[in-house]
Amino acid sequence: MKKEKLLVAKIGGNIIEDEKALSSFLEDFSKVEGAKILIHGGGKSATKLANQLGVKTEMIDGRRITSSDNLDIVVMTYAGLLNKKIVAGLQKYNSNALGLTGADANVIQAKKRSVQFIDYGYVGDVVKVDPTIITSFLGQGIVPVFCAVTHDSKGQLFNTNADTIASEIASAMSTNFDVSLFYCFELKGVLENIEDKNSVIEHIDLNKYSQLRDDEVIADGMLPKLQNCFDALQKNVSKVHIANADFIKNNNTKHTTLSL
Repeated sequence: MKKEKLLVAKIGGNIIEDEKALSSFLEDFSKVEGAKILIHGGGKSATKLANQLGVKTEMIDGRRITSSDNLDIVVMTYAGLLNKKIVAGLQKYNSNALGLTGADANVIQAKKRSVQFIDYGYVGDVVKVDPTIITSFLGQGIVPVFCAVTHDSKGQLFNTNADTIASEIASAMSTNFDVSLFYCFELKGVLENIEDKNSVIEHIDLNKYSQLRDDEVIADGMLPKLQNCFDALQKNVSKVHIANADFIKNNNTKHTTLSL
């Protein structure tokens, strides 16, 4: 039996921070037919609020160290202000959205990241996603909007990488849906040369990924993003794309497609 198509899209901080860009994306996303899920981060907004409150933000290799105070700020920012702004933005375009954390309906369980070389604090790694609850929301015509907050089923909330949440949700839903995963950010795709915004690498498979990593063409935050892409493909997600916001309304725009 042919599976129903499902779009899982993740939007990053630079789009969230730009009110006009966010509104435009939400309008285009609302016009996508069929089942869809949206995941968002919001690290820049969390850092901004932390600075306003006089709370130190510590980053190591682009990853946030989440102290108890920083966790409070992350939850307030992601699950509160940003999530509800996005939900309200979708309602504006008649897309019936529901804002969620991983704790809501026990959809995403995580565990505290173990300390190896660095103690990341209250950062959670996803253990399990419950696709049945998400499927029931989709069946009612609701668009789930997940922020980057999870829990451990013992009352502890965690800051969790939004790219990973997108990959894990897409993977969990792939059992019953034909899933496309779209990572949307400010660039057109993965770039060969960071100084040339048009130097998009249009196709990356595992071999190409290894080569680009060894040659240090890709580094820092792009490495875990691509790893999440390949994790999703290995767990039966049909298609994975990295592109800018234009891709949501025109799939023929220049972008990066991932394959195994």
